[in-house]
Amino acid sequence: MPYHEFECSKCIPERKQHAVLKGEGEDITSALPQGYLNTIPGTISERGCAYCGAKHVIGTPMKDVIHISHGPVGCTYDTWQTKRYISDNDNFQLKYTFATDMKEKHIVFGAEKVLKKNIIEAFDAHPAIKRMTIYQTCASALIGDDIAAIAQEVMDERPDVDIFVCNSPGFAGPSQSGGHHKINIAWINQKVGTVEPTITSDYVINYVGEYNIQGDQEVMADYFKRMGIQVLSTFTGNGSYDDLRAMHKAHLNVLECARSAEYICNELRVRYGIPRLDIDGFGFGPLSDSLRKIGLFFGIEDRAQAIIDEEVARWKPELEWYKARLHGKKVCLWPGGSKLWHWAHVIHEEMGVEVVSVYTKFGHQGDMEKGIARCEAGALAIDDPNELESLEAMYTLKPDVIFTGKRPGEVAKKIRVPYLNAHAYHNGPYKGFEGWVRFARDIYNAIYSPIHQLSMLDISEHAIPADRGFATARMISDTALSEDIRQDPNLREYTGGFDSVTKLRQREYPDFSQDKPQRQEAV
Repeated sequence: MPYHEFECSKCIPERKQHAVLKGEGEDITSALPQGYLNTIPGTISERGCAYCGAKHVIGTPMKDVIHISHGPVGCTYDTWQTKRYISDNDNFQLKYTFATDMKEKHIVFGAEKVLKKNIIEAFDAHPAIKRMTIYQTCASALIGDDIAAIAQEVMDERPDVDIFVCNSPGFAGPSQSGGHHKINIAWINQKVGTVEPTITSDYVINYVGEYNIQGDQEVMADYFKRMGIQVLSTFTGNGSYDDLRAMHKAHLNVLECARSAEYICNELRVRYGIPRLDIDGFGFGPLSDSLRKIGLFFGIEDRAQAIIDEEVARWKPELEWYKARLHGKKVCLWPGGSKLWHWAHVIHEEMGVEVVSVYTKFGHQGDMEKGIARCEAGALAIDDPNELESLEAMYTLKPDVIFTGKRPGEVAKKIRVPYLNAHAYHNGPYKGFEGWVRFARDIYNAIYSPIHQLSMLDISEHAIPADRGFATARMISDTALSEDIRQDPNLREYTGGFDSVTKLRQREYPDFSQDKPQRQEAV
């Protein structure tokens, strides 16, 4: 077993079994770290808890819902506005967050009365919203508050409202993935089948495991519309509460993120006979294959192929431009769950980058299995790394960029490694053909950013002359410079306006001046 032991974790010998190096011709069973286990005492994990997995990942993207946490306000604050789950109702679910704000006195005397009071106040404050989700936290679970009974009382008193209860305390699983399971099963047990939808097409799907990060869902929904497919519900990005109650009437469940939502797909198949089709919206090749599969299921392959041909013709030249400039760049792919294997192979094949490390904080063994299988030999695979291990990996591997979340990403910036937000994106959406080019553009900009290049210079050694000042492009022109500055060869290239900046970048990156294809704006 090719285990990798971090120097910083030698005092925690159990951690050695949570990291492996993939060797040439390595059988996947001998290159798999231990995963989806309770965090080892002594290592400071950056995982989210089960409550976070239920509310933050799955629940909050529902747009027309009051999302209220029954627990301390800190739980709610930690899961508010940290992802860009946009919606078409003016982002109600992002603007507001609700909590019962449990205190010590509620732990002693109970908090059911304060919960009911908060539910009524929230509905009164937002009379246009008639739906609510209540999330249990560790505090309310430990004292045994009967949240379901309180919710039923309110619904009996106010027949026009509907409330979903998600019992997902933080300790309900070893990571946030436990919360994914909790809310999936609770939703199908409590709400699916309670609304009958209007069917307008011969081809009806539930789009499952899609959270509309910066508009991902809208991109895919446009492709489905062009194929003549009705999206009955989206679980849960930009999803409507009542639409999600009607999931039982779909002809097909199209599953994007298997890690977070395969549970409800499997139950819909068992209970209602709805088949499951796994797809991938990232990358030209995987997305094309996915659209063809959906078309094949409904017998409309020609519609799918027409979309593929049009989109590839429009965006492939620009993707190739970026690929030529990203070829051989080293990437640490540290996104969390399913993006580990959604991205591992396709960023190598379609963008030319080399994946030197993969990790997951809450994924299961299956996620790591697929991720390792799809990355290059020599890659370092890590389960649930702590901050010191992440730093050691970056110092050792020397990546050009990492794809991860904000917490490890901000740490990477401190050691001058640029990062892209793999969870909420930098400039998304990243799904779809245009989105994939947008992702490549963000990688290019992260690596070749002039500001990033300047961060490598030690100004204490006057790599940029500090005694003369620093003039940037467009601040001054050559004619405005004093004669002594313009005659100084060490300073002139930094003060010559935009043309001189371009020449400086050409020296560092000879292909910088080559024109890339002009982007064709969508009509």
